[in-house]
Amino acid sequence: MAESRTDVFDGAILGIGWTSGVRTVIGVWPRSPLGPIADVMIEMPYGHRVLLAPTTAVADYIAATYTFDEVRVQPVHARRSGPAGRRWSVRTTDLDLDLDAGRRTALGVLLQVVPRELAVAPWWVGTLDPVARRVLRGVRTRGTAGGGRTEFYGALDQHRISGATGSLDGVSLGGPAPIDPPVRFGFGSVPPRPSVVRIVTTIRR
Repeated sequence: MAESRTDVFDGAILGIGWTSGVRTVIGVWPRSPLGPIADVMIEMPYGHRVLLAPTTAVADYIAATYTFDEVRVQPVHARRSGPAGRRWSVRTTDLDLDLDAGRRTALGVLLQVVPRELAVAPWWVGTLDPVARRVLRGVRTRGTAGGGRTEFYGALDQHRISGATGSLDGVSLGGPAPIDPPVRFGFGSVPPRPSVVRIVTTIRR
């Protein structure tokens, strides 16, 4: 029998759509089995899915679970600045993003009430999955995308993205817009409204 393993990624997911039709999902993980990393998943208006990853090891890990049409290995830098660290800058060879996190959402207020130990517990996260599916279009808190891995997304907080500018391959992405339709990298999407979600992802494989 194969030995099971649990990996934990502790950080944030920034999900934002653009008036150009591009949808971006940025993962920023100060603590992960691969060290402090950031990655970007992009879906074009015509459905082409791109992964930007800082190393081949990170690209291989992510691509073993999620589905992409193209993988680009290049430096990915994510930085927080400004009051309360609400200004986010994401820089890669091909992508430039500047995002401003606004006030906490109603969901974020509710998430703050749940003790962290409970919020990230896989059994609790799995219990919330049916609720998440009904309340937030495309969102799942538990699922299996591939590679024999089951993922649990334990959300701790959420802030709206109040403003954003960006370009991909030197072309403006336009202004912020809903993530519609939901992205198709794996078993679930991010919340439809652009937001920053503080999250702990537990992966069992």
